[in-house]
Amino acid sequence: MAPSVIVGLDGLRESRAAAEWAAREARLLGLPLRLVHVTEQVPEPLASVPLLGTETQRQWAERVPRETAEGLRLRHPGLDVTMEQLSGRPDEVLAKLAEDAELLVLGSRRLGEVGGFLLGSVGLAVVARAERPVVLVRAEQQAADEHTMDPAGIPSAAGPFRPVVLGLDTENPDARLIEFAFAAASRRRTALRVVHGWYPSPYYAYGLSVEPELHTALARQEGLALSEILRPWREKFPDVKAVRETHHGPVAVHLVDASHEASLVVVGRRARRGPVGARIGSVAHAVLHHAVAPVAVVPHD
Repeated sequence: MAPSVIVGLDGLRESRAAAEWAAREARLLGLPLRLVHVTEQVPEPLASVPLLGTETQRQWAERVPRETAEGLRLRHPGLDVTMEQLSGRPDEVLAKLAEDAELLVLGSRRLGEVGGFLLGSVGLAVVARAERPVVLVRAEQQAADEHTMDPAGIPSAAGPFRPVVLGLDTENPDARLIEFAFAAASRRRTALRVVHGWYPSPYYAYGLSVEPELHTALARQEGLALSEILRPWREKFPDVKAVRETHHGPVAVHLVDASHEASLVVVGRRARRGPVGARIGSVAHAVLHHAVAPVAVVPHD
């Protein structure tokens, strides 16, 4: 199947924001957009029981994707938009569809909901299972939020894109993750902020509290390592200005801070399964729940 951008649609405000973001990204990529609405199958004991409002629910499930597709075609002339109605467990169906997609896009709940957690169980399950990049978009996300303000200080989608932010581990740098971030910055014609967090080895840890020079030397060492990793990618993407940042301590905090001035935040996820199934790492988990900008999670070895 030809590559496409797929968006999971459920009719809620967050999925409509995800559909709008996916349409804009599909145009940047020059790919078609597929809207997918997944209806969970009714358990067998209930399948024969008349349910109140079943007909209304069926009509709603058909109407939402159709109206969303019509609206996207009007707002994005020339974009190839198709819609599909599928049945099954949403996390399983969407993760399977992602195998043939360039991107899978999902919505996440707005800031300030219970416990600050912004991603539902379906979204977390899809991110943990998908073998292709998954992008999470906030319910309140607007096109203008990804761009710098105009000279009058007014948000405008006509201005330049804000930078793309990449969280990178220098001990396990993955080519797919780095290339995804550089390519995203390139098609937006914007800069790439590469954020790296580091901790000293136990051998040095005690000395940092009493020897500031040691901290400076280790920070410089981490910065040089990051520069060396980025060197071939700067050559491959000469149009992208890559700015490196190294921070002592947890990188998730700095990525969340950077998300306030970003058009997209890119983090990696180890494509491996634990004893209780697929997992996402602690950094990706924290960024998904607290970042302001859209977040792309790229699975890698």
